[in-house]
Amino acid sequence: MPMSANVNLMIKAARAAGRSLQKDFREVENLQVSMKGAGDFVSKADISAEEIIREELTEARPTYGWVGEESAAVDGTDPTRRWIVDPLDGTTNYLHGLPHWAVSIALEHKGEVVAGVVYDPSKDEMFFAEKGQGAWMNESRLRVSGRSRLIESIFATGLPFGGRADLPETLQDLARILPTCAGVRRWGAAALDLAYVAAGRYDGFWERSLQPWDMAAGLVIVREAGGLVEPLQVGGDILEDGEVICSNEPIFDKFSKIIRG
Repeated sequence: MPMSANVNLMIKAARAAGRSLQKDFREVENLQVSMKGAGDFVSKADISAEEIIREELTEARPTYGWVGEESAAVDGTDPTRRWIVDPLDGTTNYLHGLPHWAVSIALEHKGEVVAGVVYDPSKDEMFFAEKGQGAWMNESRLRVSGRSRLIESIFATGLPFGGRADLPETLQDLARILPTCAGVRRWGAAALDLAYVAAGRYDGFWERSLQPWDMAAGLVIVREAGGLVEPLQVGGDILEDGEVICSNEPIFDKFSKIIRG
């Protein structure tokens, strides 16, 4: 599975950040007695992981632009390329000691995400893809599931929290999809949800109110695994709108019709 120098660089940066986060993750349970203390600790771990990624990437590619969750965007001297980085997707899981979170790194070229890495340190699963080169998890080639019946399919989504405005829409989605399928999962890390669609663990995924760094890497991984990926609103823009729907090809039309209402 020959990958470009950029993908190898992204994998190296993701592993370095993952080691730092995993080390700090072992301390999280000790801090849960104080929500403020635990929250502050996780914030520091998050920022530290982003600094590790930024140092690795900018040292090797100093002309590329940068968009990260924890720092200000930077325009590179090469206006055609930029990194899109989430050092810790699944922060709430991390804060609660739940081992389901990931490092997400994407490379955008001329407005298109052309490479992505999603690394789950807790399970040592490295999902990665490059346009035209297929999608992989560690040494294994990824393919989306082959299921063609909704009633046998499992889907993933996010559930709004803290009074978010998209709660009514999501409840309507669930009311339509749940009677037709084998279940819906909410694991709290969109980057891993997308990676799991690519791996055939989920048959489809949809979500609203996401940030570009939540899903940029996962989008190319799903596409390279043979999945269909579209904006939730027909004619929209996934990264700008923060909404996405994806699945394998056999069920996409039925699935998207139900979610889109």
